[in-house]
Amino acid sequence: MNYVNGLHFNNIRGDIYGGLTAAVVALPLAMAMGVASGVGPIAGMYGAIFVGFFAALFGGTPAQVSGPTGPMTVVMAAIFLQYTGMFPDDPAQGAALAFTVVMMGGLFQILFGVIKLGKYIELVPHPVVSGFMSGIGVIIILLQFGPLLGQAADSKPIVAAQMIPTYLSNIDINSLVLGLIALVVVYGVPKFLPKLNSLAPSPLIALVAGTVAYLAFIPAGSTPIIGNIPTGFPEFRLPTIEMDLMLQMVASALTLAGLGAIDSLLTSLVADNVTRTQHKSDRELIGQGIGNTIAGLFGGLPGAGATMRTVVNVKAGGRTPISGALHAVILLAIVLGAGSLASDIPKAVLAGILIKVGTDIIDWDYLKRLKNAPRAGIAIMATVLIITVTIDLLLAVGIGMVMASFLFMQRITDMQIASMKTVTNPGDGSIYERELSEQEKEIMDQADGQIMLFHMRGPMSFSSAKAMVRRHSRSFGHKIMLLDLSDVPSIDFTTSRALEDIITDTIESGKQIFLVGACQQVCDMLTSQGVTNYFDTGSMYQNRLDALLHAKNLLDS
Repeated sequence: MNYVNGLHFNNIRGDIYGGLTAAVVALPLAMAMGVASGVGPIAGMYGAIFVGFFAALFGGTPAQVSGPTGPMTVVMAAIFLQYTGMFPDDPAQGAALAFTVVMMGGLFQILFGVIKLGKYIELVPHPVVSGFMSGIGVIIILLQFGPLLGQAADSKPIVAAQMIPTYLSNIDINSLVLGLIALVVVYGVPKFLPKLNSLAPSPLIALVAGTVAYLAFIPAGSTPIIGNIPTGFPEFRLPTIEMDLMLQMVASALTLAGLGAIDSLLTSLVADNVTRTQHKSDRELIGQGIGNTIAGLFGGLPGAGATMRTVVNVKAGGRTPISGALHAVILLAIVLGAGSLASDIPKAVLAGILIKVGTDIIDWDYLKRLKNAPRAGIAIMATVLIITVTIDLLLAVGIGMVMASFLFMQRITDMQIASMKTVTNPGDGSIYERELSEQEKEIMDQADGQIMLFHMRGPMSFSSAKAMVRRHSRSFGHKIMLLDLSDVPSIDFTTSRALEDIITDTIESGKQIFLVGACQQVCDMLTSQGVTNYFDTGSMYQNRLDALLHAKNLLDS
């Protein structure tokens, strides 16, 4: 029982209903994702089956339902186009390489889980996630304009945006009408007919309504449809490796793995909020990796934790891996027996469903808060969104993380610089008037500026090292300096070199310097870098008062 996280049979009725409901929601979305990827609707179904089943069985989020998602589909579309384009005379070879990349991405996800990278998802700041998800939503919407208007889908969002005038000048009215039916249903039913939406999810209603409208009122062949869908159990595919393309394949696989990890763990956080539970990040990565590896072996799209399906599953009563696994089994039964029934689904209907998916992915909540959001966060979000849409998804996240890291570093640096105080007169209104004891203040007053306390507080890092040296260089008139590290719990290598510069400058200027209050960790770093060699046993103190008394005696003698 311990091998399946969160498995128990006390909620079997809720799990069965949750699995059924999630399967109904996943059916149109999986086919739509498959068509959008360029691989075909059956690949979307296979992805939902294998990723959904094995991620539920081996993952770390009991109520999560996995399968092809918008972000993963966008990346897979680019990968499929890239590798099939390399072999125009043998597209099967390109497809084999693309699915090998899916397998490799799954293996990388397993590795991420084994080396415990799951916890780092919590370090991704919200503006980065917001810009990334909104960018994915924009990409999905742009890529569906062509199919919605009866035209072939473009593989790149910028090209699709540039082609919009062409689409509008060559509208296929039948496709537009079917697409509008789908859009009205997916947007209108949840808002105006919530009871109907609770009985049957709006994407499924849109799929059925659009297909019935096509069969009943539109001449066959007058608008693009899915066409023949293979039925039966998927064919096993051995990995295909081209050594000349290995670096590109690894890069593509890392993109899938990284994106899948972010996508899945963000959905895990959503599941935690809804179910009031705590997921296991590293185990979730392993489960997703196993699912994606097996999906690649059987020609399925890569997947991740799917927010919409997960929330639907939980609201329907699903709480354990039984619901996620059952949803996959139901989809498998449909593929084995009813795949041919989906061949008449118009592509415009799927485009309408996907446009709703795209608008749902956009982070409208953050966009509504832009007026009051910090400018730095807005800049990060906008940068990530633009790079996501125009260049590359993983690059966008990387640049966003670098920007956020520099912003965080600047804030920490400002705090570190603010903590540096050079005190010669404790009665000048500084915080040291409160912190120094009466005896310490008396000694400082009697010294009349000849003793300087150079005090720092908090962990000191490389980012404030230069400021530390500059602050010291602006101090004049004293004869003895107390380098007070009483409130510094740690320093890094760069800080130790900056302290050495301060110490040598003080000594070379003919002044005396005492080291005060260095804790064991700080002292170890200073010793390892030879900084403590500048002090003899009479100039290193743990107690500030003892150092001040020594300094006073030196001045009096």
